[in-house]
Amino acid sequence: MANHTNFDVIIIGGSYAGLSAAMALGRSLRNVLIIDNGMPCNRQTPHSHNFITHDGEKPEVIAEKAKAQVLKYDTVQFHEGLAVSGNNMEDGFTINTEAGEKFVGKKIIFATGLQDIMPEIKGFAACWGISVVHCPYCHGYELRGKKTGLMANGERALHLGALVNNLTDNLTILTSAKAEFTEEQREKLKRHNIRVIEKKITEVAHEGGNIKEVIFEDGDKMDFDALYAAIPFKKQVDIPLALGCELTEDEYIKVDSFQKTSVYGVFACGDNSGMRSVANAVATGNMAGAMANSELTSEQF
Repeated sequence: MANHTNFDVIIIGGSYAGLSAAMALGRSLRNVLIIDNGMPCNRQTPHSHNFITHDGEKPEVIAEKAKAQVLKYDTVQFHEGLAVSGNNMEDGFTINTEAGEKFVGKKIIFATGLQDIMPEIKGFAACWGISVVHCPYCHGYELRGKKTGLMANGERALHLGALVNNLTDNLTILTSAKAEFTEEQREKLKRHNIRVIEKKITEVAHEGGNIKEVIFEDGDKMDFDALYAAIPFKKQVDIPLALGCELTEDEYIKVDSFQKTSVYGVFACGDNSGMRSVANAVATGNMAGAMANSELTSEQF
């Protein structure tokens, strides 16, 4: 629980990106509040990969260790709650929580991640992050050589298919609708022995989140060991928009190379503004924290 309401920086989101930003700020003696509701998007994922020194570790173990290290800095506080609204002020910002609390910060860092929108397919959500995954960099090595399906269509399927094809020679694209490929793209898929199934998927049969087979609307079934899925996502909170932050065409928060948004004093890092990975979240969080401190320093020195 926060013991006061005014801070140099308020960080919304207390997973990898938010904690990384907080460490940079805590080491500069900035008064920081992290607001987090304890619902990271990778909470079902059993192991984190492609993050050097932590390869294969459980995501919650990395987060717990990071939180313990960050909170050793006396000027950093962690507040369990859900930020629901915010306002611009002349010399900072206000953030309001679901519980009715109000906090004031000179700078704001959004480290809120993203919320995946699950398709209405029985069993899909239970497998998400376990055997139904989104990223070959995060999961591909462990799924190498396995019988693999890919739920996507059109250009997105070609992009993912090329990456996954390097990891297995047993790949099938499941469009769940009429395939949207040009003749040239179909030739490329055929050349790499990638099948295309256009039938609608109604169920992902599994045991404890481990996929067994895909069941189609017509009753046909196909067994798979793993499934990649390109599914849509949405922002965890709408506060960036309320503060005036611009978005990219892909609905990420628009930032520059220093994690600065289009609104002075507001930064964004982690999944909400770019590549979705633990390593990227930590790197961009560190940058956001350093740049927020740099702005504060310029204003005060």
